[in-house]
Amino acid sequence: MPLLPLQGLSAIVTGAGRGLGRAEALELARLGAAVVVNDYGQPGRDGSGEASAGPAEEVAAEIRAAGGTALAHTGDVSDFEQARTLVESAVAAFGRLDILVNNAGILRDRMVFSMAEEEWDSVLRVHLKGHFNTTRFAAAHWRERSKRAGQPVFGRIVNTSSEAFLAGSAGQPNYAAAKGGIVGLTTSTALALGKYGVTANAICPRARTRMTEDVFAGVEQPSGTAVDPLAPEHVAPLVGYLASPAAAHVNGQLLVVHGGMVAVVERPRIAAKFDSKQDTFTYDELESVLGPYYADRPAGETFAAAEVLGLKRG
Repeated sequence: MPLLPLQGLSAIVTGAGRGLGRAEALELARLGAAVVVNDYGQPGRDGSGEASAGPAEEVAAEIRAAGGTALAHTGDVSDFEQARTLVESAVAAFGRLDILVNNAGILRDRMVFSMAEEEWDSVLRVHLKGHFNTTRFAAAHWRERSKRAGQPVFGRIVNTSSEAFLAGSAGQPNYAAAKGGIVGLTTSTALALGKYGVTANAICPRARTRMTEDVFAGVEQPSGTAVDPLAPEHVAPLVGYLASPAAAHVNGQLLVVHGGMVAVVERPRIAAKFDSKQDTFTYDELESVLGPYYADRPAGETFAAAEVLGLKRG
């Protein structure tokens, strides 16, 4: 029997108790990886009062029941030391870490003029700091392994950004800022770790999950046997590919994925350049060159790429 693409590799998936993270953890396991399923929260009680294992352990048990290898971790990735423990638990259990999928996140949607400080801080902490925390310890692990081996090692990071960052979601200033920051973290990490054999890429998934139920409340689910284009299962295969040896040449990239479609996002390009006729610009000279330039641009156009929201298969 041929080896599976991720056979012999170990992975961490954060926020994997439900939704996207769960689908990604199941896919990595299906492809052969041993998985640490991370989801914040402790075991509790279900609606009937019976003891509940908690979402992380439930997904880990699902993987084990299918013949895979998995363990649960319930730490908070936004906490620096708990993120360290998460990475150390994977290394202790499987001998090394090969794949890190950062997915954990929360929403606290509100217009910028109404947003509370806690709503800003909590979203940036879980998304952006959470991505940094796990990346920091995984990166140190790979760097040390590479130095000991005297050659590059295998390492994959798949981060989760969002179309909210690309399109400039008006009601999500905290979320859009965090997801934009994750892209910056990803490209910086890709350049820093490339020489050690590690790649880092980011995806912008669109999926119907518990976290996004309000976002997609008006999007009707298909009936019968039709596949929901917003199902998390549309996203998971791309994560599996980016985590695999086959994607060694894919690094520092941003991809949009949903509904049976993958789009590669091009990096920003310089649209125009103006040089001062003096040693430095004056207000009047700037007005004379930038004024006409922007007067000819489409009304309402910004750096945001709202057209990404119109991407669909076909």
